[in-house]
Amino acid sequence: MSKQVLTVDDSAAIREMLAYVLKSAGHGVVEAEDGMDGLQKALAKQFDLVITDQSMPKMDGITLVKALRALPQYKSTPILLLTTESADAMKDEGRSAGATGWLVKPFDPNKLLEVVEKVTR
Repeated sequence: MSKQVLTVDDSAAIREMLAYVLKSAGHGVVEAEDGMDGLQKALAKQFDLVITDQSMPKMDGITLVKALRALPQYKSTPILLLTTESADAMKDEGRSAGATGWLVKPFDPNKLLEVVEKVTR
């Protein structure tokens, strides 16, 4: 089933890769270039899933997750953190901010779609 996905990453290359993989699986994708941009887009439209980078200028992923979780319409929306960090401390921080899960960069396209499928059921 097609989902509306918001991808938030300051790297254009990562956004393009995410969009390509998600669109090839039939999902709608809106891209944002940092946390502030992502928050604006999330306020303008409801998404079924948010995938956000952790390290970004203006607003990082953890701050974005907290901001989204504070909005009634995003209380239970799956949010995945995309990070180069696989450290447990980072995962704990993401979890306590309200992230549903995380993907480590570089991500495997099949693994990405598997996780998307799992969290948006």
